[in-house]
Amino acid sequence: MTRILDRLVARTFLKLFVVVLAAAPPLFILGDVTESLDNYLDRGLTGAEVARSYLYQIPQFIQWSFPIAALVATVFTVHTMTRHHEIVAAKAGGISFHRIVAPIVVLGALLTGVALGLSDLVPRANRIASQIQHDESPQRSWRSDFVYQSEDGLTWQVARLTVADGRMTDVILERPPTSERAGLHVLADAAAWSPAEGWTLYEGYLRRLRPDSTERAMEFQQLRIPDITERPEELLETPPEPDEMTFAEIDRMARIVERTGGDAAELLVRREQKIAVPVATLIIILFAAPLATTSKRGGTAFGVGLSLGTFIVYVLMLKVFGALGEAGAYSPRTAAWVPNAVFLVAAAAALVRVRT
Repeated sequence: MTRILDRLVARTFLKLFVVVLAAAPPLFILGDVTESLDNYLDRGLTGAEVARSYLYQIPQFIQWSFPIAALVATVFTVHTMTRHHEIVAAKAGGISFHRIVAPIVVLGALLTGVALGLSDLVPRANRIASQIQHDESPQRSWRSDFVYQSEDGLTWQVARLTVADGRMTDVILERPPTSERAGLHVLADAAAWSPAEGWTLYEGYLRRLRPDSTERAMEFQQLRIPDITERPEELLETPPEPDEMTFAEIDRMARIVERTGGDAAELLVRREQKIAVPVATLIIILFAAPLATTSKRGGTAFGVGLSLGTFIVYVLMLKVFGALGEAGAYSPRTAAWVPNAVFLVAAAAALVRVRT
């Protein structure tokens, strides 16, 4: 009997999950087209180009749909079984509610793994979609009066940087001495970038500070320091869109932004949300399953209302705490995971209280 019940629950859940998963991406596309239509017309995009760009965005829309589809499938599976007294019959046969929904939890864990697996594909597909849409957001091509710290401890102070010609003016480079390496202090009127040769400094003074406190100073007309590898665009504080970067790329960009004196909180929050949202697939299943047994009346209206209400609350919490994390009120990790934590606690309380 248990195996028959497991197959019934799993089949019902998967059928509903697939239906919602197939229906949700077109809704995302419709909403995005409505919002961005003027931009597409201004860029002169054809209908075929827009359609092809959305084809590449489907992995992202599918990933977004996983928690929604899991929520709707769980609510309608459990609530329908409640209305048809199937859960009561199973309990009468000695099968607890927790055991009844076990197939849904197992499937939720597997689907969470699939959603996480899409996290590496989505940024690459989004980059292609952005290129098709010519969606190159205007970024600053210059920066003035900033401080930048390289990974090896070299500190830059720059009056002005222009990326187009790869030039800087009034440059100061400083690196404190260590027991293994001499310190460095450089003043230069200008610097120029070459992809083949790196940075070349012009018209300035160089001081090397040895660990034994002695120093060597010289004036130079032209100086090249091979271990300076940062490209001009890396010194800007405006990063690419997080949706177009993998976890490793976000980490690297966050370090660059922090070294340039910028605020990387938004990047770090989005990185954590890339994991938190797929994991919400399983957490929302645990939350919705016991909640769907609270009423035997209402039918479809009850299921739709419960699903919609849960989805709205989760999205609002995700947005609010994400904004608080970007503002520095919470750490990025805390801000991204608070909605999941709240729903997990609520799920645990509901699972304990549900009549088994």
